[in-house]
Amino acid sequence: MNVTMKTTLHSIQLNQKPVLENLLQYYFYDFSEFNSADVTETGKFGDYPYTHLYWEEEGRYPYFIYYDEKLAGFALVSKEKSEGNNYFSISEFFVLKKFRRLGVGREAAITAFSEHRGEWEVFQMASNQPAQKFWRRVIHEFTNGEYVEKVDEKRVTQLFKS
Repeated sequence: MNVTMKTTLHSIQLNQKPVLENLLQYYFYDFSEFNSADVTETGKFGDYPYTHLYWEEEGRYPYFIYYDEKLAGFALVSKEKSEGNNYFSISEFFVLKKFRRLGVGREAAITAFSEHRGEWEVFQMASNQPAQKFWRRVIHEFTNGEYVEKVDEKRVTQLFKS
């Protein structure tokens, strides 16, 4: 019997917060290529300062990404309010290396966009070319090219509606 492997998002429960914190260390490691972060004397990167808010504030949605029922990463989505605008944002997004290039990130992102209907802003650091390439491709596909991109010296931002 041939079973199709698939990507799914699962809400992270409070008792699973330590698992997210562990995955964040891998994320920080990957990200250090772009932000020059160093490990502390404990051999770990610092803590993510907003983790607790995902269980304390409305408008924050933490997800584990699963591929073929295996933990493959996470997506942290937040509802932002800025200058009278309400929009969703991918606060943090991470797929473990062994699951990259399998469409896992693409499927997870599209699922998040579909789950949270409305205005979106997704941004990447100006130095993170791989992330820009990924998000441009996924957002272009999701919106059929109907998005706006803003670029400044610090970041690249895609704006669209889901």
